[in-house]
Amino acid sequence: MFKKLICTLAMLFAAATAFAAVDVNKADQATLESVKGIGTKVSVRILDERKKGQFKDWADLMARVKGIKSGAATRLSKEGLTVNGTAYAPASEAKSPAKSGK
Repeated sequence: MFKKLICTLAMLFAAATAFAAVDVNKADQATLESVKGIGTKVSVRILDERKKGQFKDWADLMARVKGIKSGAATRLSKEGLTVNGTAYAPASEAKSPAKSGK
């Protein structure tokens, strides 16, 4: 019975940490790499850029880190990556100028 309880608690803890937000300005390399979609190359790029100064927002992160654009930002955000505690929210299509077919 005790073994089942410990096993259940371990699984719950693992599930809770798997969905925990990882802030790009606070995480170390191992924590960044725990986010699905971030490997060694991207984590090193993030850490190198962060040495120059913390990321202000997602736009700043995408401008400074090669390989992170809107699509990647969307995927990484869904996996738990945040910038200053904020998930990525792509710019609204309504804000962009309408394309004219004429």
